Amino acid sequence: MPTGARKPRLAVVSPFLDKCHGTERRVVEWISRLTGAFEVHVYSQRVADLDLTEIKWHRIPKLPGPHLFNFLWWFAANYVWRAWDRQFRRLRYDLVFSPGINCLDADVISVHIVFAQYLSNLREQLDLKRHPLRSWPTLLHRKLYYALIISLERRIYTRADIALVLIARRTQAELEKFYGRREACPVVYLGLDHATFNLERRFALRARARQELGIDKGRFALLLVGNDWRNKGVPVLLNALKRLEDLPIDLLLVSREDTAALHDMTVDKRLEGRVKFLPPRDDIDYYYAAADAYAGPSLEDTFALPPAESMACCLPVIVSSANGASEIITHGVDGLILQDPDDEKTLALMIQWLWEDPEFREHIGERAGVTARQYTWERNAVELRAIFEEILQRKASDYAPTVSQEL
Repeated sequence: MPTGARKPRLAVVSPFLDKCHGTERRVVEWISRLTGAFEVHVYSQRVADLDLTEIKWHRIPKLPGPHLFNFLWWFAANYVWRAWDRQFRRLRYDLVFSPGINCLDADVISVHIVFAQYLSNLREQLDLKRHPLRSWPTLLHRKLYYALIISLERRIYTRADIALVLIARRTQAELEKFYGRREACPVVYLGLDHATFNLERRFALRARARQELGIDKGRFALLLVGNDWRNKGVPVLLNALKRLEDLPIDLLLVSREDTAALHDMTVDKRLEGRVKFLPPRDDIDYYYAAADAYAGPSLEDTFALPPAESMACCLPVIVSSANGASEIITHGVDGLILQDPDDEKTLALMIQWLWEDPEFREHIGERAGVTARQYTWERNAVELRAIFEEILQRKASDYAPTVSQEL
């Protein structure tokens, strides 16, 4: 950038940002590393884990009540706030970036989930006939919300003037399947904080973490981190654990969701005492230290962070082919890939393999660490900056006057 030149002004539109949620953490890490090249403005209802001396936050009030109502308010309000700033504060943005569906006027959107695909995996779970009457209001709310989002996806993802950035290759097929989006989109795989997630730190925390969590010596601890436990594959994981009931294998399930139904499920399968329900914590590496392997048989997951963070800690991981994280894994070399996320028998065999072969477990964990070291937030920032600059150049050429117009 020439000396004295104004940085391009970037508007980031996201309902909230923090490092406690997968998508939002990616955005925090990305934009925190773009402040040298862009003047970054964030339009959001809640912000945490951002240096607000480097980034300008335009706070939008949150509407109390059901999520659907707040989303409708948010979708309209963030446009009004930006229009006001453009009209009265002369804040004209060179680029508008949205992680997911947040506005109609984005120049570039990072696609972290295709809701049309997500909903296709949830149809049975949202069938009112399969649930008691008391749960119908919640289910109806979810169905209405998903219907709205998919309607917006159809309107936005089909527009050629909006650039899409993917976080996994598999999303390209979903965009083509549901919205006819055939042109190749750039892929920016996730970054990792290697100062936090590494083998040395895992070993340093291991003894204390296992003692505090009550994991007895000789027990093999599987870990799964995530919300929406049905989609994360917890039912099939419990079924696999049931098949291994004679082995000293436990499950650490970290989630902020209500786990009452899961408690009932573990009782029905006679797995009481073998499943620990644990709350999220900022130092998530504490749980990686306590575990012996990570298991994530997701039904649908664009690219989950916990399996990759586990790899960085040199933990052996099992993921389903429906998880975009499988794209950075070579089966049997630096991880295990479950081709069918409903295949509890194969999942049980994979878990048993890791349990009974410590040499293989150590080797695959070491190779996982080597693979994970390729992916950093700094690499992400370089890739994203290049994408943004290409879009800016394209916009500039689109608006450049021709010779005849100048005359």
